[in-house]
Amino acid sequence: MDTNDLQKCIHHRFEQVKLLETALTHSSYANEQEGDGDNERLEFLGDAVLELCISEEGYKRFPCAPEGQLTRIRSELVKEKSLAGLAHELELHKYIRLGKGEELQGGRERDALLADTFEAVMGAVFLDGGFEIAKETVLRIFSSKWPEKAMLPEAKDYKSRLQEVAQERFRDRPVYVLAGTTGPEHEKVFEVKATLPTGKAFHGSGTSVKRAEQDAARQALEYLTK
Repeated sequence: MDTNDLQKCIHHRFEQVKLLETALTHSSYANEQEGDGDNERLEFLGDAVLELCISEEGYKRFPCAPEGQLTRIRSELVKEKSLAGLAHELELHKYIRLGKGEELQGGRERDALLADTFEAVMGAVFLDGGFEIAKETVLRIFSSKWPEKAMLPEAKDYKSRLQEVAQERFRDRPVYVLAGTTGPEHEKVFEVKATLPTGKAFHGSGTSVKRAEQDAARQALEYLTK
């Protein structure tokens, strides 16, 4: 796989190119190619890297913004649709390795798949270059995406709203855990359990982990705001 143009676009030259190749490998491809690993572990890592980098930058950019506004800003920047848009700008869709079924189902253009791949690539950058390099890469990619002011419309993101309510009521955050998956590879449904600080749990489902989390958060939010 020739990723030279992609590395130039990301502005990071990989010492371990295999990391980037793994980040671009969807599970549907790995399942068809014996010995090839998929990008799900790197996606998990990249999600955490993004959250920390964006949180720190938001904290510095908007010194007077309260936690709730910083949470909404971060949520807007790293939501699935935003990350999918960044993936398109970097032309990640040209490099993703997909299984035949996923390819035929139009996976290369699915927001969830593109967002997951973007996160995986950021995870690969972190492992290859360390946190400071990863932060430089993330902030460069997001440089034009920040709002001019901290004020944003009220978020429609259930996870962000639930976090604000939980922080206010319990001084703690809800916890999300992947409970399982069902269905064939190209139509996989994810099950997520969201647990409030009180121990009350809610189960959500969706075509991606993020959508399942949003569904669980919606149920928890409706329960808390009755």
